[in-house]
Amino acid sequence: MKIVFMGTPEFSVTVLEALVARHEVVAVYCQPPRPAGRGKALRPSPVQARAEMLGLTVRHPASLKGEAEQAEFAALGADVAVVVAYGLILPRGVLAAPKFGCLNIHASLLPRWRGAAPVQRAIWAGDAETGVCIMQMEAGLDTGPVVLREAVAIGAEETSGQLHDRLSALGARLIVAALERLPALVPQAQPETGVTYAAKIDKAEARIDWARPAAEIARQVRALSPAPGAWCEVAGERVKILRARPVQGAGAPGAVLADFTVACGAGALVVLEAQREGKRAMPAAEVLMGLALPPKLG
Repeated sequence: MKIVFMGTPEFSVTVLEALVARHEVVAVYCQPPRPAGRGKALRPSPVQARAEMLGLTVRHPASLKGEAEQAEFAALGADVAVVVAYGLILPRGVLAAPKFGCLNIHASLLPRWRGAAPVQRAIWAGDAETGVCIMQMEAGLDTGPVVLREAVAIGAEETSGQLHDRLSALGARLIVAALERLPALVPQAQPETGVTYAAKIDKAEARIDWARPAAEIARQVRALSPAPGAWCEVAGERVKILRARPVQGAGAPGAVLADFTVACGAGALVVLEAQREGKRAMPAAEVLMGLALPPKLG
């Protein structure tokens, strides 16, 4: 098949590689390079970097709303567009251009967790399972009919980074299977009940509120690990908590009970891995070698 691939972050790279191995990728669309690092030099997205290494044509328009951009897209003559975490809303002219339309790889069991951060939100909410849906795209936000889906259990201590990698590999496998069976696949409309929205993670959500139950904070830590990282204030320094486990314990919220065990609104949280400002992530025991914890964390 002649495929247009549309994706931007690391999550999309595995899918691109799977498609290149089996089909003709006529163009890759991704977000434009962004300023990064201390020098604020423009840095290409993971998809752009990998696509260029593979010798593929890369396009990164700021918008697809213009007639010229849509005509250029249609001129590619694609059989199908595969979209995964692209970052732009596709106008109707783009959705209708490929012979078999546009297929989206979405990292949740739709209609649960439509939107930008389904992996993080599923963990944070305490969902027992999630998965991947291959969806026929339409104008609404993740509202299109589903052609393939597969569920996976979420591990009791699995972080969003670990789940991200598993779902990326699953998405690559499912889209390859879907393309092999087109056009015989029969899209199934999403149920009208059970709709939830996975809003983009706001920076303000990353701060730990020790008055919350330990089990809830542990889910927050897992959901935001490795990035942006749930954090607390330790003697005026912002410290990210990357792995933690709820345990029995009682005290005023934020009180340090022993080593790196902190009292919460209900129960306590033992920190297993943390990251100080400007330093690498380290086991809690190593962090404590250079950081004296005050009686209470902020």
